[in-house]
Amino acid sequence: MKILAIAGSNSETSINKLLVSYASTLIENAEVEIVDMNDFEMPIYKHQREAESGVPQEAHDFATRIDSADALLISLSEHNGTYSTAFKNVFDWTSRIKDRAVWNQIPMLLMATAPGGRGGLGVLEAAEKRFPLHGGNIIDTFTLPFFNDNFDKEAVSISNTEKDTELKEKIQKLSAVESILEK
Repeated sequence: MKILAIAGSNSETSINKLLVSYASTLIENAEVEIVDMNDFEMPIYKHQREAESGVPQEAHDFATRIDSADALLISLSEHNGTYSTAFKNVFDWTSRIKDRAVWNQIPMLLMATAPGGRGGLGVLEAAEKRFPLHGGNIIDTFTLPFFNDNFDKEAVSISNTEKDTELKEKIQKLSAVESILEK
């Protein structure tokens, strides 16, 4: 099974990248590719730019990575209650590829974390509404509030036993869907 792990942030110290990296270790016998949003930096989407130059190659490359995966782990950083600009721009450009549903119905576990008590709940709510309109096959969601209290950065793992168990159960649910699809 090939897992594409996406952190919706371009920060070199992204807590969502830490979360999605940890989550990816919980899937047994999987080949994991962790996506760095910095590899897909493009001009800010503008209709005139698309009309003049077409969709940038980076958007096509992002789509190719999605298509090569059996399952997606996506952890979105929350900026003012919604996606980071870096993620939104890649999402916007990818959505402009002709005859393409961005997520191509690939099963996904959608996650978020933040330093505060909502744990990125705003961005999860936005994504839960938007992603299915773009081919998102959301199997489940997970949020980790109070990241600095609930995640051990040195061990790269969730230190809150209850939240760790919850994530592991959701990973099993995603793995079970993928196993069914393989048959």
